[in-house]
Amino acid sequence: MNVKRMRTRNHRSTGGNGGSSRHLNGQIPMNRNHVFDSHGPDVRVRGTAQQLFEKYLQHGRDATSAGDRVAAEAYFQHAEHYFRIMNAMAQAAQQGQQERAERQQAVRQQRMAAVGHDEDGEHGAAQPADMQPVRGEEPQPDIQPQPELSEG
Repeated sequence: MNVKRMRTRNHRSTGGNGGSSRHLNGQIPMNRNHVFDSHGPDVRVRGTAQQLFEKYLQHGRDATSAGDRVAAEAYFQHAEHYFRIMNAMAQAAQQGQQERAERQQAVRQQRMAAVGHDEDGEHGAAQPADMQPVRGEEPQPDIQPQPELSEG
């Protein structure tokens, strides 16, 4: 009987996190400044998705002008890959922005409901600390000029 052992790619220890990973599905969350190490057709390139897209696009143009259609196609495919990564990151950022806006709106609605429905009928009286308006959102008092006192 031939038993094969599965090999794991990650040989690093998990540290103090008890083996749990903060990344979902083993994917690293990316942002615009995430640096990629790319091994292209015959060149190794390092940079952000935007930089790699531009570099591979330029390599593809250079190969096209040199008459090497095969190399040009390979470079353009690499450029397309990083173009798709840029689009995925932009879409994830937009979705995250939308989710944050929805959460902020829900918090505002909860605060408004708490202020408008006090049991004693007074608006805004004795709110818990977590229901206080965010600084800058509360109404500002009107400041009247004070008469100057003359000394004498």
